[in-house]
Amino acid sequence: MQLLVHGGAGSTPEEPEPRQEILQRAAETGAERSTPVEAVEAAVGVLESSPRFNAGVGSAVQSDGRIRTDAGIMTDDRSVGAACSMPDVEHAVEVARIVMEETPHGFVSGKHAVSLAEAFGVETGGDLWSERTREKWADLEAPAGGVESELEWIREHYGRTDPDGREEETEIDADATDLDHDTVGAVAFDGENLAAATSTGGRWLALAGRVGDVPQVGSGFYCCPSAAVSATGAGEDIARVTLSRRVAGHVERGLDADVAAELAIEEFAELTGSTAGVIAIDARGRLGSAYNSDGMQTARASDR
Repeated sequence: MQLLVHGGAGSTPEEPEPRQEILQRAAETGAERSTPVEAVEAAVGVLESSPRFNAGVGSAVQSDGRIRTDAGIMTDDRSVGAACSMPDVEHAVEVARIVMEETPHGFVSGKHAVSLAEAFGVETGGDLWSERTREKWADLEAPAGGVESELEWIREHYGRTDPDGREEETEIDADATDLDHDTVGAVAFDGENLAAATSTGGRWLALAGRVGDVPQVGSGFYCCPSAAVSATGAGEDIARVTLSRRVAGHVERGLDADVAAELAIEEFAELTGSTAGVIAIDARGRLGSAYNSDGMQTARASDR
């Protein structure tokens, strides 16, 4: 088993060493599993349980003061499962795998995804707040309620759209960057099969119910016989260019995973002007990663 994990593309973390230790533990935990799908689920699960990342515990808070989690998982036979907008579900990746293996569907959302999780023994109703999210939320004057007031509040506090449709960050936006881009993901290869998974708490103070790229197949994650890919970064822009599928497409055309990742990020930056990162592994076991943000921490492990 070869496995590569990431802890999100964004600003340089204030304490990179403890995060790196958790990433390495996640990679080693995944590499001990018997199949690639078990490997990526286990690795991502470790990161979801750490408050240092924006997935599971420590996830970003939406405009109504609730935490909702999303995840997607896929294998090289193109079996796929995704779940999104799940209030207080720590291990979103487990729910995504249930969707893939136990239902005839590819995507389940909201309270129905939570009910599905409960039916299969996944813990729900957890406290996903961390010390840093509580502090940041406490410093804000929350909107009175209702979609219109929440939208107005978001625009006043966290940016506006420029004439080209790209989001402009304000000073407060920058302060919350570490909560926006700590999405986690993993890709794995056992010599025969591939798998990819990505999990997130979404965007800090996004409109309640917002869903980004992470649970969208081809955007936040993708897997095919040629490659497994996990993406992180500016969600709406990642979805607009189906970034993970773009990386896999370059591998299908004969590029190594590392070259494919670099090329896809170059194309992404040119098309969107935004920041993102990807990790990938191809069917020859070659690993790749690339980003155009300030940083993206990764870790790898092998059972050999």
